[in-house]
Amino acid sequence: MLTKGLGAALLAAMLLAPTAIAGPVNVNTADAKTLARELQGVGMAKAEAIIAYREKNGPFKTADDLVKVKGLGKKLVDRNKTNLRFDAQKSAG
Repeated sequence: MLTKGLGAALLAAMLLAPTAIAGPVNVNTADAKTLARELQGVGMAKAEAIIAYREKNGPFKTADDLVKVKGLGKKLVDRNKTNLRFDAQKSAG
């Protein structure tokens, strides 16, 4: 009986717990904190470099564009490829 109740409690906890899985990150709109939190191998310095590059050169179109950012290599970009989105920033007006 105890195992059955414990199993039900564990199942309920798993179903009700918030998930840690994040959706894809839009590198053209995300802030540095979000980039650093959601992308593997990207800390604040690399996240800020992504934003600085984006502000200077415009929106990223593909994952390959991220390799142009100083400090980001192909391996790091490939590791995060499934978690990247490249929707262009919406302009005001």
